[in-house]
Amino acid sequence: MHDPVLYQEIIQALRPRDGGFYVDGTVGAGGHSWGILEASSPSGKLLGFDLDPQALDLARERLSLFGDRATLVQESYSTLGVQLESLGWDSVHGILLDLGLSSMQLDTPERGFSHRFDGPLDMRFDPEAEIKAADLVNNLPEKDLANIIYRYGEERHSRRVAREIVAARPIHTTKELKDIIQKNVRKGRSRVHPATRTFQALRIATNQELDTVESVLPQAVTALATGGRLVVVSFHSLEDRIVKHFFKQESRDCICPPEKPICDCDHQPTLRVVTRKPIRPEEVEVEANPRARSARLRVAEKL
Repeated sequence: MHDPVLYQEIIQALRPRDGGFYVDGTVGAGGHSWGILEASSPSGKLLGFDLDPQALDLARERLSLFGDRATLVQESYSTLGVQLESLGWDSVHGILLDLGLSSMQLDTPERGFSHRFDGPLDMRFDPEAEIKAADLVNNLPEKDLANIIYRYGEERHSRRVAREIVAARPIHTTKELKDIIQKNVRKGRSRVHPATRTFQALRIATNQELDTVESVLPQAVTALATGGRLVVVSFHSLEDRIVKHFFKQESRDCICPPEKPICDCDHQPTLRVVTRKPIRPEEVEVEANPRARSARLRVAEKL
């Protein structure tokens, strides 16, 4: 079972209450959703998103105790506005966006997310999605592949990795890809495996993760009632940077470029940043769940 990261901190930040309406952008096995529904008993409601049908099956079973208070959909949270409209919810009191990958997905070799296991080079959150990681690895031009690995994986050896991947095509398994990278990228002093950054980059590109985050944040602000909380958990710097910039922009009166002497943007702040610095897991949580180490929690409140 996937351990919900920063569980207590998230529930405290959302402040669920009886009668409230809440959104869990990545239900996973339902851990955070359970906490939200329990804290908003007896009549609070929750809309949960997940692209992974296996995760949704687990969550439905786990949350069945709450009956029709929980509505779960196999959709991307980028469809937030559409889903709320279909439910007839005018606004919500809290939105959680957990941008991480679940332990269930990482530890299932058939899903192809991890270089620790040999499996098909898949990496799709939605198993029915059209594009697999293998399609990118085997079909992209070398330059485009290098750009993905550099941009999404922040891999400084991206050109070398892309060159060796192209030379070794076709590549169908995670082990094949890992072995190619391991032969050409030295681990050095870092504890991170040489293949980690490339695997991250391919996963982000396969699922268009950063585009999805950028798409949902404005929808979340629109959906929140006054005083409602937007709580976002990210696990790498690319996502966290997007969230931090969005919160900063939406909490300012003026977003004109610094070189402009007179403001003419007419921008009005929509958010109050609650966490000036991201909340990180306590040492005891990291010891119990090492994958929580990179989690960063940011909170903003609708004005």
